[in-house]
Amino acid sequence: MSPSLSIPRRIRSTPFRFFNEAQGVKAYTVYNHMLLPTVFHSVEDDYWHLKEHVQIWDVACERQVEIAGPDAARLIQWMTPRDLRNAAPLQCLYAPLTDERGGMVNDPIVIKLDPERYWLSIADSDVLLWAKGLALGGGFDVTICEPDVWPLAVQGPKSDALLEQVFGREVRDIRFFRCKWMSFRDHPLLIARSGWSKQGGFEIYVDDKALGTTLIAALLEAGQSLNVRGGCPNAIERIEGGLLSYGNDMTLLENPLECGLDKYCHIGGDLDFLGRDALAKIKAEGVRRKIVGLKFSSDSIPACSDAWPVSRAGEPIGEVTSAAVSPLFKCGIAFAMLARGHWQEGHTVTVATPEGPREAAVSRLPFTGNGTGQ
Repeated sequence: MSPSLSIPRRIRSTPFRFFNEAQGVKAYTVYNHMLLPTVFHSVEDDYWHLKEHVQIWDVACERQVEIAGPDAARLIQWMTPRDLRNAAPLQCLYAPLTDERGGMVNDPIVIKLDPERYWLSIADSDVLLWAKGLALGGGFDVTICEPDVWPLAVQGPKSDALLEQVFGREVRDIRFFRCKWMSFRDHPLLIARSGWSKQGGFEIYVDDKALGTTLIAALLEAGQSLNVRGGCPNAIERIEGGLLSYGNDMTLLENPLECGLDKYCHIGGDLDFLGRDALAKIKAEGVRRKIVGLKFSSDSIPACSDAWPVSRAGEPIGEVTSAAVSPLFKCGIAFAMLARGHWQEGHTVTVATPEGPREAAVSRLPFTGNGTGQ
């Protein structure tokens, strides 16, 4: 029997915990010092439901770091190698954040609310403190805070149909990685066509706890004929779709080029950002390791809670960072950070799992879909 998770006050709860528990949540993890559901029925049952129907996700742990003021755009550009200079209002941009060595600090979605106000919808690391330190040290004229905003995600192929019933036909006009202010009970809510799945959907940035409760009730009522239910980011689906997880597949020890995020890095031009020289050198020399996919010859692999060593012909060449059994491919699949010279598709490697060695073949990423972010 696995140990239970104690939940003291320093692990912040979510205003939608009542919803998770009414929907039968079976497990939580801690993300940005908050609770995040990880399983409702079972990981595989949740996977099929997500791919076939529609789910409501409590992703209040996707904290927003608000940067506002005359130097807001300049500070955010200093934090990322992604060129944000031509970002349009209410555009969402996937933007790796780097330190002075080019290491990954986080990989948020940057939302441009207006020219002097941005939200960074962050992954699991303390970007608020990082941004405050950079602003203070660099003398940027900004204010930085974590606003009271708790996102809800609506994900799955029936998400358009569900949101149309609650918000009206206009919600279908929101383009991918764009936002729009829409009214619910005469209250404006920011809705983005985004979310941490490849099944399509929306994220709703709720800034009123009581209204969030009312919104969940409205979504559940409107979605009865659509087989709506509570859900959460799904480990199987996100690996199939090539969605990397900060803290699992990439950390401060990795850089965006190793993580296959080259297209989000403007290196070698006139863009100035923290880690520019380090990333330029890495690009010129070529990365020494890179994240690739693995497909196992077996359809039985254990849960991956620790990194699994990977070898080829007896030589250590890297490690598996995330793994799952894919119902789509009927085999185990994984992300692995492998050394240069061992990335060729089809190469056979040996993975040391807790249940013994498993053979796997190197695969391109993503396994399905179009990869990470926009």
